[in-house]
Amino acid sequence: MQAHKIGFNTAVSIVIANMIGTGVFTSLGFQVLGIESGFAIIMLWVVGGILALCGALTYGEIGAAFPQSGGEYNYLSKLYHPAVGFVSGWVSVTVGFAAPIAAAAVALGHYVNKVYPGVNPILLALSVIASITVIHSINLKAGSLFQRVFTIVKVVCILMFVGFGLFHVPEHSLNLDADKTAWNDIFSKGFAVSLIYVTYAYSGWNAASYISGEMLNPKRNLPKALFIGTLIVMIIYTLLNYVFLYSVPIPELKGVLEVGYLSANKIFGSQVGQFMSLIIALLLISTISAMVLAGPRVMQSMGNDIKGLKFFAISNKNKVPYVAIIFQSVIAVVLVLTSSFESLITYVGFTLNLFTFLTVAGIFILRYKHKQIVTSYKTFLYPVTPLLFLSIILFILINIMIEKPVESLYGFGTVVLGLIVYFLTNKKENKTKIIVES
Repeated sequence: MQAHKIGFNTAVSIVIANMIGTGVFTSLGFQVLGIESGFAIIMLWVVGGILALCGALTYGEIGAAFPQSGGEYNYLSKLYHPAVGFVSGWVSVTVGFAAPIAAAAVALGHYVNKVYPGVNPILLALSVIASITVIHSINLKAGSLFQRVFTIVKVVCILMFVGFGLFHVPEHSLNLDADKTAWNDIFSKGFAVSLIYVTYAYSGWNAASYISGEMLNPKRNLPKALFIGTLIVMIIYTLLNYVFLYSVPIPELKGVLEVGYLSANKIFGSQVGQFMSLIIALLLISTISAMVLAGPRVMQSMGNDIKGLKFFAISNKNKVPYVAIIFQSVIAVVLVLTSSFESLITYVGFTLNLFTFLTVAGIFILRYKHKQIVTSYKTFLYPVTPLLFLSIILFILINIMIEKPVESLYGFGTVVLGLIVYFLTNKKENKTKIIVES
């Protein structure tokens, strides 16, 4: 029997579901701590969207050239060195998917707890992770259907939220003037630090690249899925944050995690607002599901390539890498029980941006060292697109190291630990290779 393949619509839904998650419903409260201009905050989300689009356009060409599953693990191994690819895979395994799963589950628990104070948010978070893990460990077809349905529900609910929000008449006024204060905010340290949260909210635009080996016609569908999914999310994010700012005064948003809950209460009143809070919690299930689906494919690719990690490649009769799925969820559970939300986001943002930077830079290596590879897609506006992405990401990384040194050190520590694991895992294979060559 032929294994089920992921179609274009499911690939787009995976991109959308990976992106629309914890960040957009929780990060605005941290952004307004350093920025008070409504125009500057909207520009944050526009800049983040442009950045994600530039990344998606560049990944499209790299993914079309190397259409196997694994994302950065696959790309960096071929463009740089297997060690670089391994460390990126290691980061995906330990941070890239497990940490956002944990953050989304914790946020879900807090949103439900706002409506039902008797519900333990941590226990609920753990239950959701366990349930979705079981679904995706059994059958890819069932998991794909679950993903498409929840993503459609997510987009429809958010558009309804935005629609009602735009017709709401707030008690306060929102200043969106591009005045001197706004431009000072845009070029401030606060804007740079806030970009950390925005890039976290947009993270996931590369999600389809992790499952490209299981896609129908990945050379054609992967670039389209990355671009269309990212563009849809950029529009949704900008509108959603406008509604948040439009419905709730900035001073009330400062430091608040459940931004969507506050906004819903203003727009719909307390009773309907509580119902919308539950809807937002429901939307986060789609995000968790998408990451549980995509992340283990990186581990599976690593298991296929490296003997010491071959247990990650173990699949059931439906070709589902259930061992990798369970392993990733166990890490997510540990993070739910041990980490704070804000430090988790900064740590994830810094570490993942290191490897998206290297991957996008790899487009220049692909063009000059792999000219024999003919792809059906070329990066739009090359080389402006990758250069714009690289300059903004470098700006963000430098500011994270300055403003958040502890989280940055954890990020570098994760990379170093990955290198140690790589050389220990490959030690036996390297020795064998040397003996054979001798």
